[in-house]
Amino acid sequence: MVLKQFYLNCLAHASYLVGDENARTAAVVDPQRDVDQYLAFAAEHRLEIRHVILTHFHADFVAGHLELRDRTGAAVYLGAAARAEYRFTPLHDGDVIEFGRVRLKALETPGHTAESISILVFDLDRREPEPEAVLTGDTLFIGDVGRPDLRVALGWSAADLGGLLYESLRTKLLPLPDGTRVFPAHGAGSLCGKAISRETTSTMGEQRRSNYALQPMPKETFVELITADQPDAPPYFTYDAVLNSRERPTLDEALARELNPLALDDVLARQAAGAQVLDTRDAAEFAAAHLAGSINIGLGGQYATWAGTVLDRERPIVVIAAPGRELESAMRLGRIGFDNVAGYLEQGLRSVERRPDLMRSTDRLGAALAAERLASPRPPIAIDVRAPRERASSHITGSLHVPLNHFAERIGDVPKGRPLLVYCAGGYRSSIAASLLQQRGFEDVSEIAGGIAAWEAARLPVTS
Repeated sequence: MVLKQFYLNCLAHASYLVGDENARTAAVVDPQRDVDQYLAFAAEHRLEIRHVILTHFHADFVAGHLELRDRTGAAVYLGAAARAEYRFTPLHDGDVIEFGRVRLKALETPGHTAESISILVFDLDRREPEPEAVLTGDTLFIGDVGRPDLRVALGWSAADLGGLLYESLRTKLLPLPDGTRVFPAHGAGSLCGKAISRETTSTMGEQRRSNYALQPMPKETFVELITADQPDAPPYFTYDAVLNSRERPTLDEALARELNPLALDDVLARQAAGAQVLDTRDAAEFAAAHLAGSINIGLGGQYATWAGTVLDRERPIVVIAAPGRELESAMRLGRIGFDNVAGYLEQGLRSVERRPDLMRSTDRLGAALAAERLASPRPPIAIDVRAPRERASSHITGSLHVPLNHFAERIGDVPKGRPLLVYCAGGYRSSIAASLLQQRGFEDVSEIAGGIAAWEAARLPVTS
């Protein structure tokens, strides 16, 4: 048996390939939309991908089930409670997919979503009838469980789904043997839970001992516990959940339409008509020089999540990228279903070199210089764009709190006519925020290079 985890750091997403080398057959569970890595791994191990399973309709990314179906002819499987536009095989509780000496057994585990399932993996040559592993999707994470509040916009109450999750965990997963390996669909950094561990695998025995949500408690206490203090979900989550149930263009089809080189005049015309200009370069490069009105979301961070939070999926996007990274910029937008890229600026920012009137820059100040500015007779307004939990730990005294995920609706709280000094944890989010401020007409905008981490490393005072 082959059991391979593929981990995508940008989305904190784990997917899996389970195969039998003698039967030369494999199944892929919860694939990301760009599927070449599964095809390459399968070819290396002389496997054919004949099955693709979604544990649920994911909200934080567009899954690659249709891409694998079209590339390999694989059958698609969903939980029996799912409804979709494409043909699929419904998996009821106890249904089995078997190839060679590998058996995959479905458990209906509603709670994170109504259609959620988990997949028991049996290696029939080793431990029958005990499962080797369980692929838990977003039902059970390492150190946490799936949040039940992401389907409110689709008519499900968090309390009702939380009650279902309580039953699923206690009747389907907790009875599994201690040695059963747990493989979830997400790790730390995912917004599908609030306390997910950095570990990407564990065992049922360890989770039974250490996972706060698996401890003995009444259902009402559990529901109250897992619905409290959940992070805000980006606006694209409901869109992606619905998109995963629909027949749609594949990523290859979308990219073939999107990867168009555009001359500067064409970019400017599209920008004037309402297109969003997305600069995907590193924050330091963007600060040194960028096209007026462009938004910086660098490829080096949680690019897709912040693009889905900040950008409007209904409006076209024009990409400015470092040479050779145009495809990556568009492809990673496609992972969250943003298939509205109109093209990219040909030759990147070099195309703007002869137009200094179109160039802008952002000062990135070292912590000591930032402290001097804040102590001056006419200090800038410090703006903290981190999440509330981060700010509660420590922040610069007197700073204005405008979380980046609420920047669009809160930007009116920022006074005009004053210098602004933006900071986050390390400098990635502050660059996004500074570019949004400049786009909205704020002219005197600077950032703290290295964010609050650099400030504290310089032993400058904070409030906590």
